[in-house]
Amino acid sequence: MAASLRAARLGNYPALRSCLARGRTRGRPLLFEPIKLGDVVVPNRIFLSPMCMYSAQNGVPNNWHLVHLGARAAGGCGLVMAEATAVVPEGRISPNDTGIWNDQQEAAWRPIADFIRSQGSVAAIQLAHAGRKACTAAPFVEGGRPLWTPREMSETDIQAVVDAFAEGATRAVRAGFQVVEIHMAHGYLLHQFLSPVANRRTDRWGGSLENRMRLPLAVAAAVRQALPAGAPLLVRISATDWADLLDGPSWDVGQSCALVRALREVAGVDLVDVSSGGMLPRGVPGVGPGYQVPFAERIRKDTGVPTGAVGLITQARQAEQILAEGRADAVFLAREMLRDPHWPLRAAAELGSADVRYPPQYERGKF
Repeated sequence: MAASLRAARLGNYPALRSCLARGRTRGRPLLFEPIKLGDVVVPNRIFLSPMCMYSAQNGVPNNWHLVHLGARAAGGCGLVMAEATAVVPEGRISPNDTGIWNDQQEAAWRPIADFIRSQGSVAAIQLAHAGRKACTAAPFVEGGRPLWTPREMSETDIQAVVDAFAEGATRAVRAGFQVVEIHMAHGYLLHQFLSPVANRRTDRWGGSLENRMRLPLAVAAAVRQALPAGAPLLVRISATDWADLLDGPSWDVGQSCALVRALREVAGVDLVDVSSGGMLPRGVPGVGPGYQVPFAERIRKDTGVPTGAVGLITQARQAEQILAEGRADAVFLAREMLRDPHWPLRAAAELGSADVRYPPQYERGKF
């Protein structure tokens, strides 16, 4: 009877029914299969997306970050990624963003990374520079108003950014993070170099696709060199600017595929976290459940590089279906994880998987 009811609930998910049948043989659905990134084995394919908390002082994370990230580790996320963390003070999105450019910040991250790992999750951090979108007020303080006027970077500035990302990676590893992600999305600095919408330079850093990719690839190569052998390197990209004809030349999924192939060649990137938008000052069209998944699918198929899917992934069966159909290798959850820190444990129960770790303190409250 229970099996019949379960089959009825999955009636609109034929690929998922097949997957779950295989999962019963293996003992777990694909969502709870481990995935190996470099030399690190992530226990499941539910990844916490990096989300700015706008709660740091002088770039130093605090108890808020420990509780926020620690709760998602205790809640069962295979990989827990700390928010966009600036590699230089002027690269913060807001004055309340976290940083990793000095010893105090590095030391403050250590107990947070330690706790994430103690819960069986993999500790990850996203390294970032916001470029011309930096130095704005926090969105819930002054509506995110700009606090400075950007200028074009000099050759010296560009080299300093490459060095700062490499140093940030070194500090991240010392702080106990096992995975580093480079932020190349959402209209921030490295995306600004990639997209013709923002990059109007006439030197070797602008113009052709090769030139526009030059800085992101230099950063990726420098970070790879700073990481220990076997340490996973992830990159978050915006697959498209969502531009229209009136916007002129822009960034699109074809160029994203070229970038990912180059990232694999120069830096051996282990997984691409595929988002979109953030460059143009308007909303993204067609927002709905899984609306960005096709980009992850296209890049995965065209490049052979593993991808993570994002974009209003909220339901366990929806997430399992993405993996079952080979559209991505992992799913990144953001807002749904704000609403439910124990989403992975709930998802395991909904998909009929008993093979999931609960913190001993929570075992009496299993789903």
